Amino acid sequence: MRNYVAVTNGKISTSFIKLTSMSLTISHLNKRYSNGVQALDDLCLTIETGMFGLLGPNGAGKSTLMRTIATLQEPDSGNINLDEIDVLAEPMLLRRTLGYLPQEFGVFPRQSADDLLNYLSILKGVKDRAQRKDLINYVLDLTNLTADRKKHVSSYSGGMRQRFGIAQLLLNNPRLIIVDEPTAGLDPAERNRFLNVLRSIGTKSTVIFSTHIVEDITDLCTDMAIINKGRLVLQGKPSSVSKLLIGKIWICEIEEVELATYKENHVILSSNYTSSNKLQLKVYSNSSPGEGFRKGEGTMEDLYFGALDDRIEIGLEHYSSPVL
Repeated sequence: MRNYVAVTNGKISTSFIKLTSMSLTISHLNKRYSNGVQALDDLCLTIETGMFGLLGPNGAGKSTLMRTIATLQEPDSGNINLDEIDVLAEPMLLRRTLGYLPQEFGVFPRQSADDLLNYLSILKGVKDRAQRKDLINYVLDLTNLTADRKKHVSSYSGGMRQRFGIAQLLLNNPRLIIVDEPTAGLDPAERNRFLNVLRSIGTKSTVIFSTHIVEDITDLCTDMAIINKGRLVLQGKPSSVSKLLIGKIWICEIEEVELATYKENHVILSSNYTSSNKLQLKVYSNSSPGEGFRKGEGTMEDLYFGALDDRIEIGLEHYSSPVL
């Protein structure tokens, strides 16, 4: 059963329809830009219904992948299928069921949220005025913007504008929602409000959430993948993939002058100053690195840094592991 919002006779109602789990399949996707950058490199990925986090550093290819799925650009080769839809061959079919929030989006100046949502709902085919009113009331309430509906969207704070972006993409009741780096630049309070909206939506739709902020994935997603240099590095559930680090994280404290030596001899995942101005190192090793080290617990951030380090064997060899 899939929960969805419908507009019937001018009323918003929550209904249930029988749907098989939606599957987005990305096969051998390649994209090289004219400047020589290989943004996507034989990328294969399967995304099922739910909240899916796409994690990677800046320049990993996340935005290229999002724009390609959204049919805003074409790959050099490869295939994308959303259930029965061949996305690259039939982009209009995908767009009818897609909600997309890019990193940045423009709004008309001196236009209120009410006016913009009314205009956008007309473009999305909601012709009945009463239906539009009920639908707009629903999306504004969901995104906590009802009190600010008469304000110009161009005057909104960063977090409010991102929530407005969610409101507008919900107007066509999308099966697939893509949000690209949505929390970048938001203060903690706005970030929390925005993530709460996504959590709510993620219980009813398939949401692909692209970010380079590890904490966003841990807080939000039920499934995730790490990509780097256009390639899939790791995929699994956030609650499970961190188990790949059990017994392999070691901690020690050193003086700052010793850091260069430790970098030569150990795989360091992170280093942080302690209250005594020493450096606490987190080191990846299959066994004790030596005297002065104690066992530590791995975090999602440790896994992320480890997956991006070519010296560490965390990657696709674990893709089919039972732990995932």
